[in-house]
Amino acid sequence: MLAVESLDAGYGDLQILYGVDLSIDEGEYVVVVGPNGAGKSTVMKSVFGLTTHLGGRIEFNGERIDGRRPEEIITHGIGYVPQTDNVFPSLTVEENLEMGAYILDEVPQDALAAVFDRFPILAERRDQKVGSMSGGQQQMVAMGRALMLDPDLLLLDEPSAGLAPDLVEDMFDRVDAINDAGTAVLIVEQNAAEALRRCDRGYVLVQGRNRYVDSGEALLADQQVRQDFLGG
Repeated sequence: MLAVESLDAGYGDLQILYGVDLSIDEGEYVVVVGPNGAGKSTVMKSVFGLTTHLGGRIEFNGERIDGRRPEEIITHGIGYVPQTDNVFPSLTVEENLEMGAYILDEVPQDALAAVFDRFPILAERRDQKVGSMSGGQQQMVAMGRALMLDPDLLLLDEPSAGLAPDLVEDMFDRVDAINDAGTAVLIVEQNAAEALRRCDRGYVLVQGRNRYVDSGEALLADQQVRQDFLGG
């Protein structure tokens, strides 16, 4: 489904990624981990057209998307949830979700119903201003908005960041459920051990380059990976 090959990318003249390779099959759950500054989020932003493309190629469902703008990429079936500033605080829950379908002539009511079915708390609070909600609830709104167009691939950038510890497992369970329903997931995550326990395949980036790639289970069992990136 997604093929990233020899990707060089960054921001303006600042290069962050050097020859990065990454792939995702249909319905797969893939995690990118690594130390701070490794380029994890830059990989995700590059897929969504938010960086400067300096070389290599990005293909989605057989079509090149590198160099395209986010508003075009979203029409190909990719949803994206940034780490920060991922909701409209002054709008209600329902208004935030409707923004996820802004490229359509009208809001698909079946998609809205599906999001409310997946996140019942959002249905209960559909008229509440999102800025008054907890961090975990705001993350549900952000994910729900990205699901309004029923994407084939969902990009999640550090979804557990800022969440209370007792909410992190719930967030991961919700990502699992989205993936189990057939949506492929690419996730960049600071909680590397938990993410690797749940994924099909993991990539470890270091200084903008691929260091390891294997199943999540194999990476967790690799003593060198555990020592260098997972705290032993």
